[in-house]
Amino acid sequence: MMRVAVLSLLMLMMLAATAASQSVHTPEKGTPERKAILDTLRVPVERELKQKIVFVADTFNVSGRWAFVSGSLQDANGNAPDFSQTQYSEAIEAGAFDNNYFALMKNTGGKWKVVTYAIGCTDVCYLPWPEEYKAPKAIFPYVE
Repeated sequence: MMRVAVLSLLMLMMLAATAASQSVHTPEKGTPERKAILDTLRVPVERELKQKIVFVADTFNVSGRWAFVSGSLQDANGNAPDFSQTQYSEAIEAGAFDNNYFALMKNTGGKWKVVTYAIGCTDVCYLPWPEEYKAPKAIFPYVE
């Protein structure tokens, strides 16, 4: 009887630990965690757009080793970036571009890494990411 009680208690503790590790939080502005995530994302985005970028985050969810960030892009003056010399210029002219970004990040070995990101989506472009990258659905604002 005692053995069953101990095993039950251990199972409950494991479930509680798993649930706690799955909780989602939003790093506060100015925290080292938030800065590390955005600075890691900044590298490929600025390289692609060939200009300095400020991320305005509308969604910033972290759970365990995973982070999902989305929002709009700005230049240092608070304006939309100049996309005229980027691969997005034709989409903008065609009206098939929104000034947004979506990024999936993963902390590996104590460092954040960009798993994937998208710029200018006019739909829910991150919809396949939880399954494709085995990321927790809880960090995404909308998934089926």
